[in-house]
Amino acid sequence: MDLLKDPVNDRQVKTLKPPPHRPLSRNLMFPDKLKNKPDWKLLRDHLQKEGRIAKEDLFKLVADCNKLLKNEGNVIYLQDPLTVVGDIHGQYYDLLKLLEPKVGGNPENTKYLFLGDFVDRGSYSIEVIILMYAIKLNFQNTVYFLRGNHECRQLTAFFNFKEECLYKYDQETYEMLMDSFDLFPLACIINSKFIAIHGGISPDLKSIEDIKKIERYHEPPRQGLFCDLLWSDPVDQEQGYLDTAWKSNEVRGCSWFFGGDSANKFLQRNNLISIIRAHEAQLDGYKMHRWNGGQDFPVVITIFSAPNYCDVYNNRGAVIKFENNTLNIQQYQYTPHPYLLPNFMDIFTWSIPFVAEKITEMLYNILQTDIQGDDDEQISESDIQQFKQLTKQGGLQKQSTTGSSQGAQKNTEKLKNKIKFVSTMMKMQRTLREERESIIQLKGACPDKRLPKGILMKGKDAINDQLADFNTAKSVDLINEKMPYAQIPQESIQIKKPSTQRKK
Repeated sequence: MDLLKDPVNDRQVKTLKPPPHRPLSRNLMFPDKLKNKPDWKLLRDHLQKEGRIAKEDLFKLVADCNKLLKNEGNVIYLQDPLTVVGDIHGQYYDLLKLLEPKVGGNPENTKYLFLGDFVDRGSYSIEVIILMYAIKLNFQNTVYFLRGNHECRQLTAFFNFKEECLYKYDQETYEMLMDSFDLFPLACIINSKFIAIHGGISPDLKSIEDIKKIERYHEPPRQGLFCDLLWSDPVDQEQGYLDTAWKSNEVRGCSWFFGGDSANKFLQRNNLISIIRAHEAQLDGYKMHRWNGGQDFPVVITIFSAPNYCDVYNNRGAVIKFENNTLNIQQYQYTPHPYLLPNFMDIFTWSIPFVAEKITEMLYNILQTDIQGDDDEQISESDIQQFKQLTKQGGLQKQSTTGSSQGAQKNTEKLKNKIKFVSTMMKMQRTLREERESIIQLKGACPDKRLPKGILMKGKDAINDQLADFNTAKSVDLINEKMPYAQIPQESIQIKKPSTQRKK
C-alpha cells in the first residue's frame, strides 16, 4: 500500500514513516491464496502504520467472524498449552507486543483465550477489533473470545468507543459491532480445573450448567447471573472476609463483591481449583487472591493486559501461560503509540483556546491600556477615574441632573465589569494553555469526562490538587500484594518479569 506522499518535502519528522494513503484494497486484504480469509499479518502491519480499511471490508470481516462466534457455546472447554489475556482496552500497540513470541506467543502456533474488554479507554479500539477478528478467522480452533463488561452499548456510549466509531466510520458501523459483541461466549473451563470469566461469580451461579442456560444474544442486563459474570469483583481484603456471603458492589454501581466463603463453595461444588478473571487494573498486571493461606493455590487470579493503562497508570501488563499443568505469568511493559488529540479533535478545534487567549488579551489591553504584568487582574481606582473622564468627554458632563449622574455611574460600572470579564477570560485561557497536559489528565480521570466546576478560574494550584486526589485514589485502587509463590501438586506458578532494557 502506497504511503502518503510528501511532494514539497516539508514533513518535519523525516524518520517517521507517513501513514498509508488509502484504505487497504480488498484483493490484498482477502487474497485468493488464503481462500477468502483475511491476511492478518498484512492487516497488522497496515494498522500499525495508522492505515484504515474500507467500511464494506470491515462489514465482511465482522460478518464472517460472527458465523464462528454464534456457533460457539456459552461455555468453552480448552486444554493447555494456552495463553490467557485480560483487558486490552483499545491499546493496539500493546496488543502487538502481546502477540510477540517472547510474550504471549505467535498466533500461528499459540492457543489464545481473551477475557474481554477489547474496547474503550484507548484510542485504537477499532484497530484491536479488526486484528482480533482477522486472527480469529485464520485460527478458528485456537483463538477464543469471552465477553467483557465494556462490550455493550451502555459503556461504549459513555466512554469513547462509540465516539471512535463515529470518527473513523459511522453510526451504522457502531451498531453492527455492538450486534457482533452480543455473540461473544461468557465463560471457559481450562484443563477441567479452572473457570475463566471476565468479572466474577454470582449468587445465582450454582453450577456450570447455569451459565449454559443463559440467553446471551443481547445487551447484558443490569442484574442477575449474566450481569454478574461481567461485573462482579473479589473483595479487596487479605483473608477474603465478608460479613455476609455477598456484598453490594457500590463501586461498580451494580452486581456484587464476593469473598472467600462464596468462592470456595462454588469451586468445591464444581470440582474446580481457581477462578481466573480480568476486569480490574493491577499495578503488576496480575493479582493472586490467596484467601486460603499463603501455601494454598490462589482462589482467584486477576489478570490485566493493558500496560500503562489510560497512559497514566504506569502499570505493567501481564498474561497467563498454561503449559504442562504449569501456570506462568508473563509481564511486559507498554509500547509507545502515535499521539492523538483528546476526543479525536482536529487541529483547528484543538487550537481554539490559543486563538481565544490572544483575542481576549487584545480586548483586555484595549479596555485597560495601563495594566502592568499578566497577573494584575484588579481594577484600580485610577482605572475607574479614567472611565469616568471618558464618559464625561462623551457628553455626560453637560447634563447636571441626578439622572445624568446615575447614567454615568451605570456606564462606568458596565466598563468596569467588561474589564473584569475579559480579565477572567484571560486567566482561564492562560490556564488552558499553560496547564493543558494537566487538564487533559484531570479530564480523563473524571467519570463523565468533565472538569470540576470552576476549576479553570482557580488556576494551576487547584488543578494540581485535583490530580493529587486522583493519584491518591488510584494508588489505593492498585494495591497489589506481593507474596511468595508455592509449588502446588500438579500445578505451579512462575512469574516472568519483563527485561529492564528498553529499545531506543
